[in-house]
Amino acid sequence: MTTKIGFIGLGAMGLPLARNLQRKGFPVCAYDIAPDRADAIVALGGSRAGSIAEAAERADVVITCLPATPHVEAVVLGPDGALAHMAAGALLLEMSTIDARGTDKVAAACAARDVAFVDSPIGRLVLHAERGESLFMVGATDADFARVEPLLQAMGKDIHRCGGRGMGSRMKLVNNFLLLTVAQVSAEAVALGTKLGLDIGTILQVTGATTAQNGQLHTLMVNKVLKDDTAPGFTIDLAHKDMTLAMTAAGELRMGLPVGSAAYAVYGAARATDLAGRDYSALLDFACANAGIEPPRT
Repeated sequence: MTTKIGFIGLGAMGLPLARNLQRKGFPVCAYDIAPDRADAIVALGGSRAGSIAEAAERADVVITCLPATPHVEAVVLGPDGALAHMAAGALLLEMSTIDARGTDKVAAACAARDVAFVDSPIGRLVLHAERGESLFMVGATDADFARVEPLLQAMGKDIHRCGGRGMGSRMKLVNNFLLLTVAQVSAEAVALGTKLGLDIGTILQVTGATTAQNGQLHTLMVNKVLKDDTAPGFTIDLAHKDMTLAMTAAGELRMGLPVGSAAYAVYGAARATDLAGRDYSALLDFACANAGIEPPRT
C-alpha cells in the first residue's frame, strides 16, 4: 500500500522535497500558510490541504519542514496542531533545523500519543533539493528508520543514520555551525584577495586546487553571490538562527567556541542590514562593503 504523505511547510527547501515525493509516486497532501505554494504539488497530481489538521488527519506520515523551533512546536503541538489529528501508529518525520531540546519535546509528545517520530534535518543547498540530491541526517529507531527510508530515498540522495531519536537534530547543529563559520571566513578571504588586487578567477582556481578548497566558496558562492544572485535559498536571518542554536548548546555545555563566536557576531551585524533576507552567500557583499570595495562577480 502506498504511503500517504501530509507535507507541512513548502518553503525554499520544503517545496522541492514535496515535489520529489509526488513525482516518485507518494501521494502528497500539502499545506503552507501561503496556499499558492501548493500549486506545484497539485499540478503534479497531489492535493492541497486547507489546514494543518487536514494535512495530518489522513496521512500515514506527516512531514514538517519549518523555519525554527517555535514554528515546529506550534504546528505539531498546538491545540489544533498536527499531532492532535494524527492517528495512532502514524509517523511524524520532522525535517526542520531546530533546537535539540525542541526535538526531544516533540518526540516525547509523539510517544505519548502512540505516534512514531523521526528527526531528519536536511543537508546541502536548495539547488541540491531541486535536483533530488539532498543529504539527510537521521535520528530514529531501526523500525522507524525502515518506514521513512523509502521516502528519504525519493526526496534525496545520501542518508546518514546519526543515532536514536534526536541525534539527527544534534548532527545538523554541528554541521551548520561548521559550514556557516567557514562561509564567513571564505567571504573574508575573497574580500581580502579582491582588496589586494587579485582577480576572482585566480582566487577560485588556486584555492580550488589546494586544501583551501571548500563547499561554501567553490559551490555556494560560485552558484549564488558570484553570479550576482542573492535571491534567498537560505537567508542570513536563518543562518543567524542556526548559529544561535550552536552557541546556545555550547553555552549549556559550558564550552567556549571562540572562532564561532566571532563568526556569530558577523551574522548578527549582517542581519541588522538590508541583507537579512538575502541568501547567506551575500556575506561576501557584507565583507566587501566593510572593506570599501566592490564585490567581485564572475
